[in-house]
Amino acid sequence: MWLKLIKSLTLALVLSLLSACGAGSTATVPTAVPEPTAIPTAIPAPTAAAAPTAAPAPTTAPVAEPAPTSAVLTPILPATVTNYQGETVVVESIDRIVSLTGDITEIIFALGMGDYVVGVDSSATYPAEKTKALPNIGYQRRLNAEGILALNPTLVIGDEAAGPPEVLAQIRSAGVPVALVADPPTMDSPMQKILFVARALGIPERGYELAGQVEAEIARVRADAATLPRPPRVLFLYLRGTDVQQVAGANTAIDAMITAAGGVNAATEAGIVNYAPLSAEVVIATQPDVILVLTKGLESVGGVDGLLQIPGLADTPAGQQRRVIDFDDLYLLGMGPRTGQALADLVAAFKDSVAQTGGS
Repeated sequence: MWLKLIKSLTLALVLSLLSACGAGSTATVPTAVPEPTAIPTAIPAPTAAAAPTAAPAPTTAPVAEPAPTSAVLTPILPATVTNYQGETVVVESIDRIVSLTGDITEIIFALGMGDYVVGVDSSATYPAEKTKALPNIGYQRRLNAEGILALNPTLVIGDEAAGPPEVLAQIRSAGVPVALVADPPTMDSPMQKILFVARALGIPERGYELAGQVEAEIARVRADAATLPRPPRVLFLYLRGTDVQQVAGANTAIDAMITAAGGVNAATEAGIVNYAPLSAEVVIATQPDVILVLTKGLESVGGVDGLLQIPGLADTPAGQQRRVIDFDDLYLLGMGPRTGQALADLVAAFKDSVAQTGGS
């Protein structure tokens, strides 16, 4: 329903822009961006989506490439979008796009507009063969204006994680439109981001098509998740060796994914909001049936054997049965075109876990 409403409003805007295209436009862009959130985001990870596994070694099952576009796309420009702060950004050219975040890069390619991308950040790992061949501008939260401007972009685009703010301000002051979309920790996020990017690139119709596909896929998987005999208790760990070990509670993308897949986020149930340090007290309070991690994180602690050396984890129901599931960072947390696929894999893993514990 909300997709149809957005579609109607955007078509009216496109007609208005077409009638005024002879007069030209001047870009008006945001003047300030808030500090990036402190919630960890995905950092470079293996390019193939890791399938659920209970073995120490992460799996690397391939994931389908984004579906090809149904027709040759002709962008309608200038295009106007409203960024996540409510400010207007006018895009007059998409000839040279620099994408600031991995999720947005993946969306651009899924929309069939990857040939316009001239630079990506280090969290852009999909599609692998395309992103590896592009100039790298650094990590999305620690960007450098000089490196971005050296690519002569006509559009810089990302989500609200991009920063720091002073770098974005410097890019704007150079006359380059900077379009940043909200990235809410909900299952609506993929569709919202797809529609925003499609509008910014002047191809709103393709955005409706892709967003509709993703929305339908998520709906099908959620219906399947509802057939689980019982919801497994899941503890998500964000790990980067011994330096960073955190759990994710409410108000996070992984909380939305766990819930949509038919699980119970044990950290949320324990009262944790956002991310919090992993501790023995947290482990005792959560007692998970399943431990969910990112593949890079699992590698950083030495696989499942190393993971179970973290105090308390070996004594949980998940630890005792070595029920550890790992996924590629961007695949699980990207909230993009592959979210329905990732959710389906998560449901399958939860079904296996429930079966191992005797169903209901």
